[in-house]
Amino acid sequence: MSESTETTAVPVAAPETPATKQTMDITEIMSILPHRYPFLLIDRVVEIERKQRIVAIKNVSFNEPHFQGHFPDYPIMPGVLMVEAIAQAGGALLLTEIPDRESKLMVFTGIDSAKFRKPVVPGDQLRIEVKVLNWRSTAVRMQGIATVDGKVACEAVVMCALVPRVKQEAKA
Repeated sequence: MSESTETTAVPVAAPETPATKQTMDITEIMSILPHRYPFLLIDRVVEIERKQRIVAIKNVSFNEPHFQGHFPDYPIMPGVLMVEAIAQAGGALLLTEIPDRESKLMVFTGIDSAKFRKPVVPGDQLRIEVKVLNWRSTAVRMQGIATVDGKVACEAVVMCALVPRVKQEAKA
């Protein structure tokens, strides 16, 4: 009997493609969105599905300037700011797909079906979920729902367009 040498092929795993980042901290958000205090209205991104969906968090603080006048002795977050937070979360999702985003702005073009269901007060954490309904190269339509403790506070369909960013020249 002769001995034969058998070699067993060991499967080599294909190199893994890096997974798309699923979260963003405030520094990463600020590198994508042009907004700054007091108008940056999302603090963290906790879920992202490219071109599909994003979930962001807004921690509502009594120190925010709108609470001084909306309303004295009963501070509630203005509904328009909740809709803006929905748009900013959507912008964070969309602008990650734009390679030359430094030369572009994502601007509102419409708001449909806005409904306000529950007051949002200091100390609340707003969970903002945005789903893409229609995505074109220069425009998008998104459904946003903002909740506090699992209860809907605000919902709206927002439309945005991508436009060139024109820098203002300083006056002499």
